[in-house]
Amino acid sequence: MSEQHTYRVIVRGTWDGLTEESRSRLLAEAADHGMASMRFTEEGTLSYEASPLKHFSMRYVVVSDAADGEEMAGAIAEDRAETTLRELGHGFRDLRSTVTDLDTMKVNRKSRSRR
Repeated sequence: MSEQHTYRVIVRGTWDGLTEESRSRLLAEAADHGMASMRFTEEGTLSYEASPLKHFSMRYVVVSDAADGEEMAGAIAEDRAETTLRELGHGFRDLRSTVTDLDTMKVNRKSRSRR
């Protein structure tokens, strides 16, 4: 069995070709998708600003083989984002991801003398 790593992935994109129905729904639900909704989950959380309704981000937790690395975690998250956005009926483009490997992340703790 290979080692599993946990990744936090932020997928960013641009709304594109939104229908009037999609645009209206996004604007009506914008309060539910602001700064307070930003959480990393396996299902992903969508966040965006209503004005201007231009960019969005989705946050994911991805657990995958460490040997596959950050690139695979990003691809998995982008695939999840595409699936979710298509299911919701929202047009998008230019997906890109930023990946953090939580298992290799260095945590800088302040020493007792600096407190």
